[in-house]
Amino acid sequence: MKEVVLQKFAEVFGDAEGAQVYFAPGRVNMIGEHTDYNGGHVFPCALTIGTYGVARKRQDRKLRFYSMNFKQLGVLESSLDELKPDPKADWTNYPKGVMWAFGEKGMQVPAGMDILLNGNIPNGSGLSSSASVEVLTGYILRDLFGFEVSNQELALIGQYSENHFNGVNCGIMDQFAIAMGKQGHAIFLDTADLSYEYAPIKLENAKIVIACSNKKRGLGDSKYNERRSECETALAQLQQVCQITSLGELTEEAFEQHKDAITDEVHRRRAKHAVYENQRTIQAVEALKANDIKRFGQLMNASHVSLRDDYEVTGKELDTLVEEAWKVDGVIGSRMTGAGFGGCTVSIVEDRAIDTFIVQVGAAYESRIGYAADFYVVESGDGPRRL
Repeated sequence: MKEVVLQKFAEVFGDAEGAQVYFAPGRVNMIGEHTDYNGGHVFPCALTIGTYGVARKRQDRKLRFYSMNFKQLGVLESSLDELKPDPKADWTNYPKGVMWAFGEKGMQVPAGMDILLNGNIPNGSGLSSSASVEVLTGYILRDLFGFEVSNQELALIGQYSENHFNGVNCGIMDQFAIAMGKQGHAIFLDTADLSYEYAPIKLENAKIVIACSNKKRGLGDSKYNERRSECETALAQLQQVCQITSLGELTEEAFEQHKDAITDEVHRRRAKHAVYENQRTIQAVEALKANDIKRFGQLMNASHVSLRDDYEVTGKELDTLVEEAWKVDGVIGSRMTGAGFGGCTVSIVEDRAIDTFIVQVGAAYESRIGYAADFYVVESGDGPRRL
């Protein structure tokens, strides 16, 4: 891939002299969905698929962007003096947002750049292509201009830019998982205080398989903000009867004891998911440490049921992918991953069953939904780097 992107860079920008090649991964969340804004735990891992970038400093303040994924847009020009969101909402809002965020944090980008990107994360899949671009841009700025920022700070800058430049009210999980990725491990992250540990993913004779529903969705229409406010309402009512600052602080027992304080039945189910999913995530990491992959799979399955019934964020496409996965002998666990209402499922599948899984689930999905799903056999990978 390095030669491919360098060659394209030379083709688009005249030559590739002085250009550097970089990579930032995508991420998948193994378990712990819709817990990050509820003060709970998440368990994502960085992937070996992601975003490749070629960058070169300029002598002026001009910014020239080109994406191999959006060839039809050609070279998009901007300037360090015009770092504001473009209402045409093209993809350059993500790298420009990070440059703006660096400036907001007291690190002014001193010179323009030519930047080419090529991602092999499926767009709109829920594997965090936008966060991958943000972390990649931050890594490029640090490398080219010598800014002193840690990878964890790159994650926070990426989240800040998405919240304040792009107007998406995302949590920290995506950028953190990408910036802090470690091959062979997932990150057990407490979103309440950003304490984390690496837990090895030892999948003997099994792989992670991602199924992309190919249903088009955006975070806005995925009712993401609606779920957030339902949880905030439930939390406010629980706070009348117990001393907590987030739903993530409750055990299942404590929730059952106090749940009647939540007057609306729907809000009660939303809160139940947040509490139980957080506990499932803690138990799942313990199961992995004990090398009990079967138990990990059972917790993944229970997570999907809760997201379907209590949180109501799955939809026909994701439910079909998961229900068909459960029918395949050799599937250890399967669940939706990401915000929901489209996007992807993540499954742990024994090596012997992978081909059957892809054929069987793929055929059932296409016959029920009317269009095909895409499948990716992935591995956990490292965080951002210069190639």
